[in-house]
Amino acid sequence: MSWKSEIDELHQRAALADKMGGADKVARQHGFNKLTIRERIDAIIDPDSFHEIGKLAGVGQYDEDGELTAFTPSNFVFGTAEIDSRPVIVSGDDFTVRGGSADASIGGKRNQAEGLAQDLRLPHVRLVDGMGGGGSVKTIQTAGRTYIPMVRGWETVVGHLAIAPSVSLALGSVAGIGAARVATSHYSVIVKNSAQMMIAGPALVDWASLGDVSKEELGASKIHTRNGAIDDEVDSEEEAFQRAVQFLSYLPSSVDELPPRTECSDDVNRRDEALLSTVPKEARKVYKMRPIIESVVDRDSFFEIGRKWGRAIICGLARLDGVAVAVFAEDPMVYGGAWTADGCRKLIRLLDLASTFHLPLVHLVDCPGFLIGKQAEEDATIRFGSQALATLGQATVPFCSVIIRKAFGVAGAANHKPGANHFRYSWPSGDWGSLPIEGGAEVAYKAELAEAADYDAHLAKIKARLNRVRSPFRSAEFFEIEEIIDPRETRPILCRWSNLAYKALRPGPTAFGYRP
Repeated sequence: MSWKSEIDELHQRAALADKMGGADKVARQHGFNKLTIRERIDAIIDPDSFHEIGKLAGVGQYDEDGELTAFTPSNFVFGTAEIDSRPVIVSGDDFTVRGGSADASIGGKRNQAEGLAQDLRLPHVRLVDGMGGGGSVKTIQTAGRTYIPMVRGWETVVGHLAIAPSVSLALGSVAGIGAARVATSHYSVIVKNSAQMMIAGPALVDWASLGDVSKEELGASKIHTRNGAIDDEVDSEEEAFQRAVQFLSYLPSSVDELPPRTECSDDVNRRDEALLSTVPKEARKVYKMRPIIESVVDRDSFFEIGRKWGRAIICGLARLDGVAVAVFAEDPMVYGGAWTADGCRKLIRLLDLASTFHLPLVHLVDCPGFLIGKQAEEDATIRFGSQALATLGQATVPFCSVIIRKAFGVAGAANHKPGANHFRYSWPSGDWGSLPIEGGAEVAYKAELAEAADYDAHLAKIKARLNRVRSPFRSAEFFEIEEIIDPRETRPILCRWSNLAYKALRPGPTAFGYRP
């Protein structure tokens, strides 16, 4: 007696599942310059490392003898795999089967994928193309009833944020719960032109009398990478996969481990002569911050996150002597580096990421304070700014700041981590206080200036007097700043600090978790 017939049926069903929605639907997917779910999985993981779970799930058709005549697989594919030789959960929507609609999926598969990522404490890579959940009004007729909305397994999606890294790639028209899954991750990417993200599609928007708009007008990458709903945009799916793999390379597999340390081929004692003249001596002249970041971290290691939104604050990951770190810096080219509401929101995400996954923090400081003015007040800048400062204070990882130029006002206080001793340095270009002398003198000496015979001349005398005590060396005399360094020594100093910081790291969950 043999089970060969059953094994043959097993292979037959697996082969039918491999066909996905059929040759025509696969060709249509390719016609949109999009890969199929199985091609996507193969492209992002280590070769031959995918072990699929639930491949036989779907809808079968049978003849009168009970023999299988056709099979439509579930449009959700998931399993275990490896990326850079580290185990992960990878999952994704199959758009060739009813456009990724939940009506053609089996909810247990998606919940199983999320649950395994949480229980096994593994990174989860989501390849989202379609509704990614949700449903249609046809479900009412099929079920014979309506239902009260409930996102089954959502607590698992949220809980995973505090356990292991999650990456979501928007690879097609993503709506409803699919959009929520993209947003509820540590890092998200959308492919320009071929992908959109929206709460609801054009048909529902039109029905609600909110306008006749296209998918691109509703959910284009240029919308959601400028408002912070999605971190980054790329030109192709292949680039999205590369970004996801690179992001994961900085992080541990879970909070139970420390981030992997890599071999560093870049000289830790490298001195960049250009740094000596990067910052203009004229206070109102701007300069570019990104070349400074790229100069002091390990060569080609800076991975910027969210470049298109909250642009006054630069956020990203990098390495110092092979140690993974989180880096943030003000951008003098945008509002002079002043903290905006969006910039603070972006910074909070980075700070939470650093605390969750044990990444030491580096702040390259050139902060004139919070952005001021009517729009800044309407944007509740002080609310988000206060949250950012609170998040910095709650951070559980070593912190190091280098004051490049300005550190003014409440936001400027982020050169220091509240309630902790840490390393802090300043370039000779450091300039700090409650208010810049250029603007603050007229406020502080308003009465005196009102009585002056020559307002401008008297103001110039006041500024000259204040500038004599403005030097950072005066602050150093009182230990207001711990060290003033040669800008060319920044990389050697930060590399030495990173080694000390790495020794201080301890694995384990954080008290505050990650706030999406």
